[in-house]
Amino acid sequence: MASNQIPNPKLPLPAAPAPPLDVEQSREFDYAKRSQWLRAAVLGANDGLVSTASLMMGVGAVKPDIKAMILTGFAGLVAGACSMAIGEFVSVYSQRDIELSQMEREKKRAGDDGVGGAEEEGLPNPMQAAAASALAFSVGAMVPLLAACFIKEYRVRVAAVVAAVTVALAVFGWLGAVLGRAPVARSAARVLIGGWLAMAVTFGLTKLIGSRGL
Repeated sequence: MASNQIPNPKLPLPAAPAPPLDVEQSREFDYAKRSQWLRAAVLGANDGLVSTASLMMGVGAVKPDIKAMILTGFAGLVAGACSMAIGEFVSVYSQRDIELSQMEREKKRAGDDGVGGAEEEGLPNPMQAAAASALAFSVGAMVPLLAACFIKEYRVRVAAVVAAVTVALAVFGWLGAVLGRAPVARSAARVLIGGWLAMAVTFGLTKLIGSRGL
């Protein structure tokens, strides 16, 4: 009769099976898909912030009146949001048409007719993209407007706009770096320097042209 054998506790336990490659790829793809629209929103807000602040600084270089500065910023917000929405709508609609045509060609090769409704739901939505783009731009553009809205003193108002834009640029740069998996300090510095440069160039050129009586 064979004796019972006690398993040796020193023997290594079998390692847990590694996750299949397709699972790891799907997780990576899910992260990219989630962060893509967030990063686009951050970039849209940054665009609204820099362009509106630069417009307000340019007008403020020749017209210290608070009304002119606020109206310029508001006009920049509306015009920029509409432009972003229309551009995003046209771009996404073109992408949707291309993907639909490709899906129809693949269906015909497989012997099927047409594209199903479930497949169309997975395609990008032009209206959603346009609304998100306009909203992101408007959020960024509101920062310099709110900073200048209640300050009548010209120099204090300009300083408040620059300070608010600086803080917002640093936040947007940090968010963009986190979502894009880029170095945070380098990304934030690029965004800050770019925003400062845009405001300084707009302010300086407008001041130069205004001083010549044009």
